[in-house]
Amino acid sequence: MSQGSSGGPEGLKRRDSGSERHDEEEEEGGAAARGNRKRCGEEEEEEVEVPLLLPGDKDGTPAESSSTWSQPPPSPTAAAPPAPPGGLWQTQRCPSALACPIAHCCHGGAKMAALAYNLGKREINHYFNVRNAKALALGVVLLLAACHAASRPYRGNDTCEYLLSRGRFLGKNVWQPHSCMMHIYKNGEAKKCLADKHIVFVGDSRIRQLFYSFVKVINPYVKEEGNKHENIPFEDKTASVRVDFLWYPEVNNSMKQYFRSWIESSASKPNIIMVGAATWSMKIHNGSNEALSQYKNNVTTIAPVLEMLADSSEVYWVLQDPVYEPLLSESRKMITNEKIDAYNEVAVGILNSSTRNSKSKIKMFGVSKLIAEETMKESVDGLHLPDASRDISAMVLMNAYCNKILKPVDGSCCQPLPPLTIIQKITACFFAASIIGYIILNIVHRSNHRKNKLCMDLECGEEKKPSTASPTASVLEILLFSFCKLGLIMAYFYLCDRADIFMKENKFYTHSSFFIPLIYILVLGIFYTENTKETKVLNREQTDEWKGWMQLVILIYHISGASTFLPVYMHVRVLVAAYLFQTGYGHFSFFWSKGDFGIYRLCQVLFRLNFLVVILCIVMDRPYQFYYFVPLVTFWFFVIYTTMAVWPQILQKQANGNCLWLFGLLLKLVFLLMCICFLTYSQGSFEKIFSLWPLSKLFELNGNVYEWWFRWKLDRYAVFHGMLFAFIYLALQKRHVLSEGKGEPLFSNRVSNILLFISVVSFLTYSIWASSCKNKTECNELHPSVSVVQILAFVLIRNIPGYARSVYSSFFAWFGKISLELFICQYHIWLAADTKGILVLIPGNPMLNIIVSTFIFVCVAHEISQITNDLAQIMVPKDNPTLLKRLLCIVGFFSGLLLLSAVQEQLRH
Repeated sequence: MSQGSSGGPEGLKRRDSGSERHDEEEEEGGAAARGNRKRCGEEEEEEVEVPLLLPGDKDGTPAESSSTWSQPPPSPTAAAPPAPPGGLWQTQRCPSALACPIAHCCHGGAKMAALAYNLGKREINHYFNVRNAKALALGVVLLLAACHAASRPYRGNDTCEYLLSRGRFLGKNVWQPHSCMMHIYKNGEAKKCLADKHIVFVGDSRIRQLFYSFVKVINPYVKEEGNKHENIPFEDKTASVRVDFLWYPEVNNSMKQYFRSWIESSASKPNIIMVGAATWSMKIHNGSNEALSQYKNNVTTIAPVLEMLADSSEVYWVLQDPVYEPLLSESRKMITNEKIDAYNEVAVGILNSSTRNSKSKIKMFGVSKLIAEETMKESVDGLHLPDASRDISAMVLMNAYCNKILKPVDGSCCQPLPPLTIIQKITACFFAASIIGYIILNIVHRSNHRKNKLCMDLECGEEKKPSTASPTASVLEILLFSFCKLGLIMAYFYLCDRADIFMKENKFYTHSSFFIPLIYILVLGIFYTENTKETKVLNREQTDEWKGWMQLVILIYHISGASTFLPVYMHVRVLVAAYLFQTGYGHFSFFWSKGDFGIYRLCQVLFRLNFLVVILCIVMDRPYQFYYFVPLVTFWFFVIYTTMAVWPQILQKQANGNCLWLFGLLLKLVFLLMCICFLTYSQGSFEKIFSLWPLSKLFELNGNVYEWWFRWKLDRYAVFHGMLFAFIYLALQKRHVLSEGKGEPLFSNRVSNILLFISVVSFLTYSIWASSCKNKTECNELHPSVSVVQILAFVLIRNIPGYARSVYSSFFAWFGKISLELFICQYHIWLAADTKGILVLIPGNPMLNIIVSTFIFVCVAHEISQITNDLAQIMVPKDNPTLLKRLLCIVGFFSGLLLLSAVQEQLRH
């Protein structure tokens, strides 16, 4: 997939392919590591470098800039390269790996097929490049935001109303409220929310069912026993929760008098009142119209009393559920759905209009009716709901009352918007100032450009046109433009996951929702297969491809909710371990071969890894550890850096002269392994170390470091395995044990076949073991030690055959270059509620919603990658004195952030 180029304010094309980029590649083993390059049989010999591999890390080399949210200014450090023939800003490539062998075939039809294959890809790349995609994504975002904002007056913005009245089944017994997420409350959470509360259910046998389901949320061991036509009390003394059922099967004067006694009494009133009755009126009066008229009069007289109770209590009127008439007994045949609809219409008409000048305080509980419409066929007697269905109604009630108290992340229904913090307000002002500053700067430049557009030569009287080359943009212009784009993107993040302009829904896993998208991306990956520039083991293109397809699998895993399916969960755990394996392999290879432990290298990696996460921590008001993967990779980078940099520094050049240095490096690795094992089996020491200030600010989540302990422990050996593999591979490569030529097997044919067979068996054995896991906790205990089996098996299968090393999928590699941004951005603009749910941009059409939200999400991730690269060049200069000044500014920034954070915490408490 080719990337579109972008021009500056004056139309200047900005590309990071100048001499400085080549210097940087030489210095850091950048993205385009050079090796044996073949183009349709033509071979070019080049120096080989070991690439640095990091999830989302560009190895210190600026990625190709194709920022297209608007016309960006040209880079101050890179000159525009000459345009290739045809005027297209894209690399001229040979036909793909699939097409080249066909092209050599003498059959005319095969040649035509190969030509059509390449022309098709070229057409796609020409008309749908990154630039056009981002422009389209921006337009779609503006259109969707305008549509959602315009529809709010008509659809309302009360998620509580949606929770109580609208929804659908995602699957068996899985209820999805319209536009918001429903939290499944455990008994501990229920007791915490309802402590010192009094809840009353008033009505007939159907209300009694709801009463028992609600009580079982608090205490799952309660049994439904006792006289059914009497009042039933319940009390949980540990939480001081009282729940009562009052037997009033008809809406009559007795019910009214009981409610009035609450009003007249000086005692505290119930916190929640659930009222509903009608079927007994139909049954006793044989479904007569007179009974309906009497019901209407009784509801009319009781409505003002309920309104007065609603001033101090939450009052819900439960609409009558439909019945399944074929299962009704003879004594209940008069209870028909037609009569039930008439009674519900009366109740809604009176209770919803009981106050003329304002909205009724009585809430209509209609969700039970919707649930019954889908499940009443499973009823035992045709009148009462199945147990699973009434449990859903009880959980809806819990969400309606408790979400605003406990504020669960995955319970967006009935939850108020979080107030803006001091830090968020300051950040919004900063981004607004950046946008205004860039607009003013752009206006000034345009004004100056118009004045100097045509200058007249006074001597000869001829018009002299100014030079066609645009002046290089200033650092301030690029800085403002980058923050301008970033501010707009962060506004989109906030709207998606902190405001209520867009909707959210719960995840629901099905095998088809996970495996069908996998087939789609596999087909696309094969379609975009091309020749590699080099054929070394784990070359840059191959590792970008590896990161790309792994990231796509992880994204599908997250949005489909596949963590509930243990075999998929265990295989995805291997993918996360593989990312860390690449981190160990890439950084070790760089330090071992280059020996560059300078502050520039350190700051470049840290900036690229952490820039987006720091911004999101500020904008989305989340702790650093919330984005667990970045702290994990950052921590392991420091471990690798320290291991290689501390005395004695052992590098490849020294080891080539004396083998004793290899032994010294092995001792370092053994010591690292011992430290990992010590922390593994000493959780107390681990928690004490990372609970120290200021480390606690980085690694605490919800007031403790347990989450960090769990994440670290789960893949604790993966980085070490990557370092060890890199050491062995580079040693074998130096001694010319490996054959890494085009099309050549990695070892001799015999050894290659044996290793390939063992790798395939090992790969399948691990998959069989992972698929047979029955307990997640036990499998997680074994995972750190055995995940390396499948990782190494994959590496060998991918690299032993020469033809496998000679091709790669440019589709997967494109995603691999922005894998870190994809992993982080998914938290808020693809998923929702901090990954607990799914963002809904287009309600009512799940497939179209996924397509549109995915398209916008990928474009945003790519743009953030470009912004990070641009800012890295400015914020982390190569000049050490300038870099030290920038570091002092960054230290001051974080000090101010800590101070504001402390003030913010005091205000919250």
